[in-house]
Amino acid sequence: MILLFTDFGMGGPYVGQMKAVLHSEAPAVPVVDLFHEAPSHEPRAAAYLLAAYVGSQPPGTVVVGVVDPGVGGAREPLIVEVGGVWYVGPGNGLFELVQRRADGARQWRITWQPPRLSASFHGRDLFAPVAAMLARGEAPPGEPLEADEVRQADWPDDLPEVLYIDHFGNAVTGIRASVLDAESTLAVGDLILSRTRTFSDVPIGTAFWYENSNGLAEIAVNRGRADETLGVSPGYAITIGTRQAESA
Repeated sequence: MILLFTDFGMGGPYVGQMKAVLHSEAPAVPVVDLFHEAPSHEPRAAAYLLAAYVGSQPPGTVVVGVVDPGVGGAREPLIVEVGGVWYVGPGNGLFELVQRRADGARQWRITWQPPRLSASFHGRDLFAPVAAMLARGEAPPGEPLEADEVRQADWPDDLPEVLYIDHFGNAVTGIRASVLDAESTLAVGDLILSRTRTFSDVPIGTAFWYENSNGLAEIAVNRGRADETLGVSPGYAITIGTRQAESA
C-alpha cells in the first residue's frame, strides 16, 4: 500500500490530485490517507509525528511524505528505505527520525524527472510518480547517497513541545513516552501534570499526560479540551520533571 502524510489538509485539491496520479500509475495498489494535518511548513515538527504514526508496516509499503516549504528550491528530492519500507519526499529532515531510529537506512537522491514538473507541487508531479514506481517493485530512480548526507544531526531525539492539537483538544508532543517513567511530570506553565494510564483514571476536568496510542506523550483533560483549558497550541514548549523533584 501507499501511505500519504502531508500538511495539505483535506479542504483543497492537493490530496485528490496526488491520489489521481497514484491511481493512474499504480492502480492495483491501495492508497491510505494516513495524516494530512501535519504542522504546516514545519518539517522538523512533522518528522516526530511521522516516525510515530507510520508505526510498523510490512516491507513494500511506500510512504509519501510532503511537508515541503522549500519546494522548488535547493532541498534534495529524496527516497529513503528502512526495513523494506520506502519513504519518498523532500530532503528537509522530514525522514530524519525514521532514519535515526532504525538500523541500516539507505537513501537516494531522486534524479528521474517527469515530463511536467510544477515549481510548487512536487507532491503531485514528482513524489507521487516515484512512489508509484516503488510500489510497482521498480528500482529507486535516483543515485545512492551516503548514510550521513541530507541529515539533521542537531535535531533532538525527542522534541519537548506541542506538535499537534487533535479533534478532542488533546495536545500531542514530540516526546516518546518510552523515554519517560511513571514519576515523570510535564509542566505547562506553572501547572505540573502527572502521568496517568488513561482518561477514566482521573476525575472529570482533571488535566494529565499519558502515553497515547502512537507511543507519544500526550496532554489531555478528561472530558475537556487541553488546548482551551491549559492554553496550549502547536509550538508550546513543555518542561519535563519528576514528582520527587516537585515535592522536594
